[in-house]
Amino acid sequence: MRPILSVARRELSTYFGSPIAYVLLAVYLVLSGYFFYSDVAFFVTFGAQYLPTALWRYVFLDFRLVTLLVLPLVTMRLFAEERKLGTIELLWTLPVRDFQLVLGKFLAAWAFFVVLVALAVVPFAVLYVFHPFALGPPAAAVLGLVLLGTAFIACGLAASTLTENQVVAGMVTYGVLVFFWFMTWNEAVGSEQWIRVLLLLSLFDHYLPFATGTIALVDVAYFAFFIGFFLYAALRSLQSRTWRGVV
Repeated sequence: MRPILSVARRELSTYFGSPIAYVLLAVYLVLSGYFFYSDVAFFVTFGAQYLPTALWRYVFLDFRLVTLLVLPLVTMRLFAEERKLGTIELLWTLPVRDFQLVLGKFLAAWAFFVVLVALAVVPFAVLYVFHPFALGPPAAAVLGLVLLGTAFIACGLAASTLTENQVVAGMVTYGVLVFFWFMTWNEAVGSEQWIRVLLLLSLFDHYLPFATGTIALVDVAYFAFFIGFFLYAALRSLQSRTWRGVV
C-alpha cells in the first residue's frame, strides 16, 4: 500500500505544482455552477412544484457533460508525459510494481476528481438552507457521478499508457467515452434484441438511474466492471514492454 500512496502523492504534487490543476478546477466549478444556477432558475420560474424530484435529473445530467469535458484533460498526461520526458524508465527502475504504479496514478486522479465534486456540490448546501429538500436523491446522484467519473479516469489512464502524446491520449479517451454515450442513440438501425444488448453496455444509460435518485446493484456492478476492465488494460499495456524488449 505504501508504494501506491507514494506514487499518488508524487502525482498530486505534480498536479498542484503547475497551473493545470487550478485551470481545470476553475473550469469545472464555473461550468457546474452555471448549470446548477440555470437549472434551479428554470425550475423556480416554470415548475417549482416539481423541484424536489425533477431538479436533480437535469443538474446531474449537466454535471455529466462537464465531467466528460474535463476529466480526459486530467488523465491524458498520467503516463504520456512520463513517456515524453523519459521518466517512465526511471519509474521502472524503482521498487514499484506495475500494478502499484497504475493504482497510484489512478488514485491521484481520483482524489483530484473527488475534490472537484466536493466543491461543485457546495451550492447544494446553500439551496438547502433556503429550500430544504430530501437528501436521498441528490446523494444517489452524487454517488453516480463519482462512479461515472471514476470510469472516465480508468479509461483515460489506459489511453495514456498507449502513447507519449498527451493530445492523442486525450482524443482517444474522448472517442471511447463519446462512443459509449451515443451507442444507443440510433435505435432505428438495429433490432430490439440488439438495442437491449447496447443498453447493457451503455455507460450513460447505467448512469441515468443515479441521476434520478435510484441506486441499482446492476448499475454499480457495471461501473465496477468498466473500471476494472480499463485498469487491467492499462496494466497489460505497461507490461507489454517486456515482450517488446523495452526493458
